[in-house]
Amino acid sequence: MRNKRIKAAAALLAAMAMGGSLIGCSDGGGGGNSGDGGEVTLKILHNWNGSGAGDVEADLTPIAKAIQAKTGVKVKMDYTKGSEVEKVNQIFATQDLPDIYTGPAWGGELDGIVKAAREDQLVDLSGKLDAYPNLSRAIAKENVPPALYEKAIGAFGDQSYMLFQNQPLTDKDAMDWLYGFYVRKDIADQVGVDPQSVRTKDDLYAFLKKIKDADLKENGMPVFPLGGFSNGWAVGIGNTMFYGTEYMDQGGGTLEHVFFTKPYEDYTLYYRKLLAEGLLDPEAFTQTDPIAQEKIKQGRIAVLAAHLPAIIDASKDYVKAHPGSDYVPIGPLERAGAEPDRPVDLGIQGNNVTVITKACKNVDAALKLLEFLASEEGFKLVRYGIEGTHYDMVDGKPVAKAEFFDKFAADTTGKAKKNEGFATGFEDMTGQDRTNTLGGDIWADQERIAKMESARKILRPNGISVISAYNAADVMAKSPQWEELKPSMDKIGDVWKEAVFAKSDEAALDIIGALREQIKKTGYPEAIQYVNENLKGKEVVQLQMPN
Repeated sequence: MRNKRIKAAAALLAAMAMGGSLIGCSDGGGGGNSGDGGEVTLKILHNWNGSGAGDVEADLTPIAKAIQAKTGVKVKMDYTKGSEVEKVNQIFATQDLPDIYTGPAWGGELDGIVKAAREDQLVDLSGKLDAYPNLSRAIAKENVPPALYEKAIGAFGDQSYMLFQNQPLTDKDAMDWLYGFYVRKDIADQVGVDPQSVRTKDDLYAFLKKIKDADLKENGMPVFPLGGFSNGWAVGIGNTMFYGTEYMDQGGGTLEHVFFTKPYEDYTLYYRKLLAEGLLDPEAFTQTDPIAQEKIKQGRIAVLAAHLPAIIDASKDYVKAHPGSDYVPIGPLERAGAEPDRPVDLGIQGNNVTVITKACKNVDAALKLLEFLASEEGFKLVRYGIEGTHYDMVDGKPVAKAEFFDKFAADTTGKAKKNEGFATGFEDMTGQDRTNTLGGDIWADQERIAKMESARKILRPNGISVISAYNAADVMAKSPQWEELKPSMDKIGDVWKEAVFAKSDEAALDIIGALREQIKKTGYPEAIQYVNENLKGKEVVQLQMPN
């Protein structure tokens, strides 16, 4: 699914000299030289809604300048403000292309990149990657989740279009973001419910109802029992109480997409009930990120559905002003089909696929930039900053300078870190994730670490298990019917929201039924048969939690 000042002019000049001049163009590119020392300016689209540098000039920060000095590449970062899926489809449809694109390695975003590769809109890197060992290593078959490799990274024979970012280098580098439902501790205390006593879907409903009945207010405004972030993220994670994964085993190894099953209907009607009874913020599915953040800062959301780092960041202003109002985990909640002592099944996967588009002004410059970012040196620069300025190496481990650690810890806006160049998008292009191998997150304060560890003990009492089985969705995407079927399947999320807002359960089921018929007419029966034939005898994912 997250800094630097050069200490001496001589060091800067030496670094620039080592970076070398990037003169001319490659693969038919248009030059791209800035005219001063042969440097190149490349535009990168960072396709994550809610990311960005705010009013900080991302290309002028100390870290950005250090990257430029090392590579000869100046980066102009562009950030997505709306739907990531719409954005990736839009840029290729309109040809308003960046030099480099980086975005989610899953879902409709990945589908858009695979489509662009098949339409010859991306640069084939296969003849060049031998010269870039860090990039090559990250896309080696053994370093990519099997389903992602088959669907995208290795799906084009001898051609190679996609780079892969942030897959754990080792098991200890795997990141579990601790998705779940979290409640403000003061509210749980006020209504007299122990959050760890909430285990079932009925328990959760009763808990939200109790919060609603308490008629809580903040500055005269109502407190919503349940809410989320922008565009409904991640309110719907209660689905794991109803079904284990997107494709359900109907018996004997025969798979069916969950949209065609009763558990999906039950899941939809459960959320319709929450909305109809005022237990769920009615704006949760349409609000922008600033509006969602403002509600949290105002203390108007009792239970938040998301991963814990996002909740900690969004709520820290309110918690600072109201000690004891920290969000704490609910549950662990039941998981459909999972034994109580089963480790939590997580599909740990790097968060970004990065590509160079055919519009790139200088492909070699782009590869040099990406290779540096994917190196250990680049990783440390982007994550830790400038050695000697932001951190020191002590006994082989990076240790944050107290000056910057204290400054960042005191700043609840995150701007202080962005001013140095942290969290401006470069971290999503740093190759294999080495965070824990290299010494951990040196900027995480002890209180934050303690909150994560406390929540981990509650939500992961039996640990985690990294999924290695086949994902039926990836096989479905290879079916001959997929091109015709995909537009109908893509409507499932929007239709679910429409059903949740329906005036009755019957109307909600009618809405789902209408799309089911449309999906069947666009090739679903043949496609699911293709899936079942190709997965016969193979281990298929049947339980998965968001990580």
